[in-house]
Amino acid sequence: MGNSFGTLFKITTFGESHGLAIGAIIDGCPSGLIIDEAFIQSELDRRKPGQSKITTQRKESDTFELLSGVFEGKSTGAPICLVIKNEDQKSKDYSHIADKYRPSHADFTYQQKYGHRDYRGGGRSSARETAARVAAGAIAKIVLKHHKIDLQAYVSQVGDLQLDKSYKDLDLSNSENNIVRCPDPVKAEEMISLIDSVRKQRDTIGGVVTCIIKNAPVGLGEPVFDRLHAVLGHAMLSINAVKGFEFGSGFEGVKMRGSAHNDIIQNEAGKVSTKTNHSGGIQGGISNGEDIYFNVAFKPVATIMQDQESLDHEGNSTTVSGKGRHDPCVVPRAVPIVEAMAALVLADFYLINLTTKLRA
Repeated sequence: MGNSFGTLFKITTFGESHGLAIGAIIDGCPSGLIIDEAFIQSELDRRKPGQSKITTQRKESDTFELLSGVFEGKSTGAPICLVIKNEDQKSKDYSHIADKYRPSHADFTYQQKYGHRDYRGGGRSSARETAARVAAGAIAKIVLKHHKIDLQAYVSQVGDLQLDKSYKDLDLSNSENNIVRCPDPVKAEEMISLIDSVRKQRDTIGGVVTCIIKNAPVGLGEPVFDRLHAVLGHAMLSINAVKGFEFGSGFEGVKMRGSAHNDIIQNEAGKVSTKTNHSGGIQGGISNGEDIYFNVAFKPVATIMQDQESLDHEGNSTTVSGKGRHDPCVVPRAVPIVEAMAALVLADFYLINLTTKLRA
């Protein structure tokens, strides 16, 4: 019913924003993997609310508990269950929209589809659910690290403030040195000021997260419907507030001629590579060994601290007032979510590739 993702490395998330807990079940994790709980917690800390003045002030420690699948610090091969208890729900903040539809939220669509919805913080449609993905993605990262596959995401745009440098010209280690997670210190300060200004205006703003995957082996991806970039797109577009996905040259590539866009194949010291990488490390839906890179566009957060016209359950005109604690811009906290979903895709395809070679 749309709550699971993956084939061999498969996750199912559960829970609602204002329920007792959220969590994930990870099936297909290889046995004998050292499960670094401190690392998992550090990933959750990067996503958790209340980090800074430009994020929601909901206070959640996002402390997780392992219920199964790990013994003496190693994965057993059994399903791993992770639970994160909700600690700072303020359900009364949402009582005013129990019978109203908030603009650009899932209120109306959930009501029409299911005939019954949890209006407290959006219930299952809340971005709170992504904490479970980050925890599962941390385990996927551990799998990838074991095979020397690295990935990192960062904020490359907020509103009309955009980095004008390639990721190759940036020191990506600087991304975690500021609250907006932009690797360019000067541009980061501009982005922080813009978000803070929008927050003070009781409004919200969107942005772009860029992700880089290095050392992915050749051969990841399953044509034709499970092409690597297609599944990455599926993963990214499943994240709350995502409105766009592009990889490689993306939409800018339409401005180029084929003679300039084609990535010429070369052999240097016995290593096959391409002179350019407009393909974004994926050709024919299969990784080619080059860096995989893509952009994920996030819309402005739907909840704004302003009155808006809407309808109630009876179809009558009404006014919706923004209340509660919400991000003025989601992209700083979205960085670890993008990384988590990318890691889940890569770990799954890596395991699929191993079984494909075994069959051959």
